[in-house]
Amino acid sequence: MRSTLFSLAFVALAVTACAPADRDDKVVNVYTARHYDSDLALYERFTRETGVKVNRIEGKPDELVARMKAEGAGSPADLFIAADAGALWRAQQAGLFQPVASKVLDSRVPASLRDPGGEWYGFSRRARVVAYDAARVKPEEVDDYAKLAGPRFRGKICVRSSDSIYNLSLVGALIEAWGPERTAAWVRGVVANMARPPEGGDRDQIRAVAAGVCEVAITNSYYYLRMASGADAADKAVTDKVKLAFPSLDGKGTHVNIAGAGVAKTAPNRDNAVRLLEFLTSPESQAHIAENNAEFPVSPDVEPPGSVKAYAGFTAHPMGAAAFARRQPEAQAAMSQAGWR
Repeated sequence: MRSTLFSLAFVALAVTACAPADRDDKVVNVYTARHYDSDLALYERFTRETGVKVNRIEGKPDELVARMKAEGAGSPADLFIAADAGALWRAQQAGLFQPVASKVLDSRVPASLRDPGGEWYGFSRRARVVAYDAARVKPEEVDDYAKLAGPRFRGKICVRSSDSIYNLSLVGALIEAWGPERTAAWVRGVVANMARPPEGGDRDQIRAVAAGVCEVAITNSYYYLRMASGADAADKAVTDKVKLAFPSLDGKGTHVNIAGAGVAKTAPNRDNAVRLLEFLTSPESQAHIAENNAEFPVSPDVEPPGSVKAYAGFTAHPMGAAAFARRQPEAQAAMSQAGWR
């Protein structure tokens, strides 16, 4: 059911509907920008194991940030979950998180995949990669992000819009690695190489490659892996033709983003929020997310299952998620100036 708050739509997808009255030791209120049944299964398991009821409000990350700001000190939010480090950074910049000191979290989440001050932690990874037409593109032509802006791919790239937070984080990583001038030139090159104006989501870009609209697409890894392992025969046929490449940034590895969470600054049930965050980073939960949503575990000690394992051997760039997350305003400016719609 949808309700409107300050012209923003939110979905109350229960385990139970969130309410300000839920302030006790058997409740945790989650504001989440993730929309997966696999997460719901985790919340249900958390409740079975702990007796703590999970109340969930779902929305887009900026909507949830606006809601928490409007609610102020009376917000019922305990834990904010987002599917991108940039979204976590935005919530952090709005002053919505509090630092958490947890030896459990620090032992499970590598330093590069959490906030240095403990305000948010990743619990899964996704790589920003390239899907390419195996009949027309050689793997060595897409083994480096820099090559996407070259003349080889003039009129041959499909990619979603500049307001996609995944693209903002990728460009933010390039700014962190290359500086603003070289990155601006890369962005202009990608815009010149677009086969069509940006439209749709990552799956649409992958399907466009199979349809011959473009030769390469920029996408998150888990969209492709879910298409390849899902029940939709048409999507499986797409991934028979379209293959996945893990480009490198300066020879140091592929850009990796996170899904993660931070404990709300005014959390009425802080201990339960920390407890749930620790649960989400457990080896069992990381394996569950990998198996059911085709994301990669954050911990190198967690063995990826099934179809994910076949793609998990790539080298991840060591850049910290906090470093590229804070570059998002610069990334947006560079993309806007280049005409990336």
